[in-house]
Amino acid sequence: MLDIVFSDAAVPTDGTLVLAHFAIETKTSPLEGVDETVGRTLARAAKAAGFDFERGKTCTVLTPGAEYDRVILLGLGVSCFEAGEMESVGVAAVRALAAEKIDGEKVSLAAPGLGATGLVEIALGMVLGGYRFDSYRTRATSGQKRPGPSARPGPSSVIMHTSEATEARQHWEPLLAVARGVCLCRDLVSEPANMLRPPEFEQRILGLRDLGIRVEVLDRDAMHRLGFGALLGVAQGSDAPPRTVIMHWDGGAEGEAPVAFVGKGVTFDSGGISIKPAGGMEEMKTDMAGAAAVVGTMAALAGRRARVNAIGVVGLVENMLSGNAQRPGDVVRTASGQTVEVLNTDAEGRLVLADVLWYTQDRFSPRLMVNLATLTGAIVVSLGTERAGLFSNNDRLAEQLSHAGDRTGEKLWRMPLDDSYLDLLRSDIADFKNIGGRPGGSITAAKFLECFVAGVPWAHLDIAGTAFMSKPSAYAPKGATGFGVRLLNHLVAGYEG
Repeated sequence: MLDIVFSDAAVPTDGTLVLAHFAIETKTSPLEGVDETVGRTLARAAKAAGFDFERGKTCTVLTPGAEYDRVILLGLGVSCFEAGEMESVGVAAVRALAAEKIDGEKVSLAAPGLGATGLVEIALGMVLGGYRFDSYRTRATSGQKRPGPSARPGPSSVIMHTSEATEARQHWEPLLAVARGVCLCRDLVSEPANMLRPPEFEQRILGLRDLGIRVEVLDRDAMHRLGFGALLGVAQGSDAPPRTVIMHWDGGAEGEAPVAFVGKGVTFDSGGISIKPAGGMEEMKTDMAGAAAVVGTMAALAGRRARVNAIGVVGLVENMLSGNAQRPGDVVRTASGQTVEVLNTDAEGRLVLADVLWYTQDRFSPRLMVNLATLTGAIVVSLGTERAGLFSNNDRLAEQLSHAGDRTGEKLWRMPLDDSYLDLLRSDIADFKNIGGRPGGSITAAKFLECFVAGVPWAHLDIAGTAFMSKPSAYAPKGATGFGVRLLNHLVAGYEG
């Protein structure tokens, strides 16, 4: 992860400098923060290139004077901007540095006229935009000078120069914890399925104890005693034993009801007997992105010492084929006592969540409960990759989540949850069936989950379209996005004492 250092020292005159500037000042005065002669050179170069410092745009000037190797001009746009908009500027900056194939060189950034708050947003964008999953690279890619996991285009650290360095460091400390949580989530989602089966996922979570998180693990026998028939039915086709892992962060008052987050953790989803098509099945390693978001959120809350009690619960299974795999037509008894006829073994995530949601509310009596899951392809058809689907039994919680999504760029769209959809889930031989047909597929899946929630304010986030991207976005690189960590962290901030 890119290392960020805030310094109140003068801007250096060598190495690579990223010089961020507002558009309204560039046509009437030389750029500030550098030697006057260099500033005039940069102003002429920007004019010649037609570079107007539009927000997020960059222009590289090589050997502009002094001892600089290059100066990368970075546009801040007009001086008025909304919260969070500077993050996209940071992403643009780190991508421009990567394009220059900087490796081991000194890199500094200056943004004259930008306060500490805006500067740390740029820093956050640089950290998140510069993320790359390199764990299994053994050879250098194009433009890299050395092979191995540490080899990546761009710098390993950036010194950010500001007259408000002390204030910037104070703002940066909690944001750094959130950034680490996002990167942890991305790492987990990026792992290949042979490296992150349920027992290995459990071990990764146990590492959160170093942050002060208490971790409990329910093995197959414990889940059997608790009546987790739906989750265990999904897991029975795999030789990898399932796990339910509970994370406790005790940052609030003793006895205060916690906020609870629940994640679907299907470490690989073959579809079971209702097998998926071969094309694109490799992406089913990401079917645990909901669980990864919960783990990343708990790490972020502990890392910034959030003043709240929080519970994270993840159900970890593999959905595989074998002679013991669950069959279409099987009936399972859930932890709630309700029965489900399994008509499609590829609608497995809702079965995992049915038991884990019931267990979480029954044991912890949370003040609110939010689950995240890559649950349906139908939500991708509905909303594409721009927004995740939001389903909730509570208007206030839905409004808080929508606001958090708008503030963090992890946007949501509320979907209906009418009782009439429940009729599509009635079974002839059990209480419910696990699918309701193609029409309204994401809604009937959410309605199924609601049947295992009793009274607690609850929301279901279907993140199937937002957890993993096939191309870079303005806020994230290609691949795992870490969607949900920043959203839930922002939600929790409103509940802190």
